[in-house]
Amino acid sequence: MRCFFVTDLHGHISKYEALFKCIREEVPELVFIGGDLFAGGFFSRGDGDEDAVDDILSEGLKSLRKAMGSSYPQIFIIMGNDDPKSSEGSLLEFEKQNLWNYVNQKHISYKGISIYGYSWVPPSPFLNKDWERYDVSAYVDIGCVAPDEGYHSADFSLVEARHRTIAEDLQELTEGRDLSHSVMLFHAPPYQTGLDRAALDGKMIDHVPMDVHVGSIAIRRFIEERQPLVTLHGHIHESYDITGVFREKMGKSICLSAVGKTASLVLVRFDTDNPELAERAEIG
Repeated sequence: MRCFFVTDLHGHISKYEALFKCIREEVPELVFIGGDLFAGGFFSRGDGDEDAVDDILSEGLKSLRKAMGSSYPQIFIIMGNDDPKSSEGSLLEFEKQNLWNYVNQKHISYKGISIYGYSWVPPSPFLNKDWERYDVSAYVDIGCVAPDEGYHSADFSLVEARHRTIAEDLQELTEGRDLSHSVMLFHAPPYQTGLDRAALDGKMIDHVPMDVHVGSIAIRRFIEERQPLVTLHGHIHESYDITGVFREKMGKSICLSAVGKTASLVLVRFDTDNPELAERAEIG
């Protein structure tokens, strides 16, 4: 199946419009949107007064569905660490209208492919904590802030924030399932790869150097052990500009990232039959 993957659009209307145009012209069967939908992070939604879900994404896709009819793709979407959990209700409401599939911590089967979504990222230096979890243990990297500190836009469990890990979530989400024909839509990239490289070279806190790799250890271990067919990632915008890598192979798994520090839409095209032939394009 022909697939599109985009992520970290951050409410940029031009990027959403470029995505809609590509979908209309190329007619993919599946479209994956990997989080960070809103502009300006936690407190700003959309360019100017626009709302990234209600006015940009949903209205654009409604128009697209009307124009494409039965050719309208299946769309799978999650939120990212910059998105306020208080807006999750909008995603769920439009899911009821069959505009997209909201797949955070869910499993959906489609034509023999199992699709999973997961929004959470390891602790970061940022104060938006709606979608942050401890990674494999209650450890915070130098310069980062714990998940139970900072800001939350919606009610949250303090016990869960202090004790829950990404590793535990992934085990529960996929326990007992064969992942050899699965697509995993993550926001965070796997640790110590070409997909998680941050611009932290030479930076130190209290004379301790910061780790330039900021991805998830739990996600890396999960991919190595469970070997899903394809994993999709975003989050670290500068990674591609530093490494030139958007595709990595971990065992049999193909790991793809659609980030870039560019005003253009970054679009990754891949086919579930041959994901190793995935291509990255900057459009607009």
